[in-house]
Amino acid sequence: MKEQLRPAIVLFVALTAVTGVLYPALITGVAQVAFPHRANGSLIVRDGKAVGSELIGQPFDDPKFFWGRPSATSPSPYNGTSSTGSNYGPTNPAQIEAVKGRLETLLKADPENKLRPPVELVTASGSGLDPHISPFAAEYQVARVAKARGVSDDVVRKKVVENTEGRTLGILGEPRVNVLKLNQALESLPRTP
Repeated sequence: MKEQLRPAIVLFVALTAVTGVLYPALITGVAQVAFPHRANGSLIVRDGKAVGSELIGQPFDDPKFFWGRPSATSPSPYNGTSSTGSNYGPTNPAQIEAVKGRLETLLKADPENKLRPPVELVTASGSGLDPHISPFAAEYQVARVAKARGVSDDVVRKKVVENTEGRTLGILGEPRVNVLKLNQALESLPRTP
């Protein structure tokens, strides 16, 4: 038995060192050198302080900011440790009530808006963490944000265009707007009293 135990222990220690220490250290080192922004969580920094990640949505409810897609994570919105959707079907009474409430909030925040509210602003994403909205969802909110900031729609619309990302590699996915990046860009606009 000792003849089999020693090689098993040596192999266990060697594989632990290679797969548990050396390989992760190598991959971490390569990522830090080649992709430091991504390797460190794609953090958005303002005035030397991390304000969030461009990969995880954040709750915004101030009319001066664009609002992202609702989150169904619990116990708090955009909880990265609880990434999941509600799994409610379209006929589920709880889903219908949630959508009605979100729709009411949108209409109350901007009663003059005659555009049809985008579905993505009243339904949660599958992960509950989606940081993006479509350019249409951003356009839907332009007038409210501009009015709350005391600037013209065109000024805000320009920020939307500047922060619209195209399709990945020109063919994958759809154009999208990262809500946190857009809201950070709005902070450069002149403040209103």
